[in-house]
Amino acid sequence: MAIVTLTVGHLKITDHLVLGVAQALAARGDHKFQYLSIANQPVASWQEMAAAFSEGRVDAAFVLAPTAMDLYKSGIKSRLVLFSHKSGSILIKNKKAGISSIEDFRGKVVIIPYQLSIHHMLLHKLLSEAGIEPGAGKDVLLEVMAPGQMPQAIQYDEDGEIAGFIVAEPFGSQAVTEGYGEEFCLSKDIWPEHPCCTLVVREEVIQRHGDAVHELVDSLVKAGRFIASNPAEAAVMGAEFLGQKEEVIKRVLLDPPDRITTDNLLPVLEDLELIQDYMHDNMGVMKSKIDLEEFVDTSFAEAAGAS
Repeated sequence: MAIVTLTVGHLKITDHLVLGVAQALAARGDHKFQYLSIANQPVASWQEMAAAFSEGRVDAAFVLAPTAMDLYKSGIKSRLVLFSHKSGSILIKNKKAGISSIEDFRGKVVIIPYQLSIHHMLLHKLLSEAGIEPGAGKDVLLEVMAPGQMPQAIQYDEDGEIAGFIVAEPFGSQAVTEGYGEEFCLSKDIWPEHPCCTLVVREEVIQRHGDAVHELVDSLVKAGRFIASNPAEAAVMGAEFLGQKEEVIKRVLLDPPDRITTDNLLPVLEDLELIQDYMHDNMGVMKSKIDLEEFVDTSFAEAAGAS
């Protein structure tokens, strides 16, 4: 029986922890593959991820939902087959910036990981509902930066010009643990159980290696349930996979327990429609819409028993 190696792109964030845990479970024999071998391809930024998937350097990728839509719109033949988590991001305030309320963000910089990100959408929603306009020449200036660079950006911001950053964990908890950032709010407090990252697979890979894709999705769904049921053990696996301290990953998975959830990975079309509509109609960063029913394929997640 032929084993197919699928290269899977990911960032070193807890949004993609299901991949690391799936591999750890397979390595110790809890999950056996018949058709699949996974080759990790970690990247540092969402720009790198979009390029790697566009250019075919990865077979599948964990990608921000609006970025996945944009790649599909650009002509990349792919399907969204799974959510990789829900919630899991955080808005951090810089201790040096004197932030005590949402009004204190006026006149300062907030760092986001990508224009086409849920983080950008959630920040826009939070600020707009407070009567604050984000964007160039407006109340709050936005700056795009790779997630792994954000903690250091506020650590060395001696003048407090950066109000903070919104990002996937564990980089927020890293800033809190290391003492130069404080939690302003969790993403789940802005939109409870929001989707963020998705697993997209190139159509040619699905057509040629459907059994391997089934095994990949099945292993990720099982890993998500394992994380939810065994967060302390998953934190040990996650620390190694993400190159973080175990205490940081434990904080993400346990404080509070619903900071990020991984046992509800079935793609929800209505949530994706909400994202597309808001980022197109309210923000204008998505210039046109796609047919989500054509793009989303829930068959792999359903076969894996995802909920």
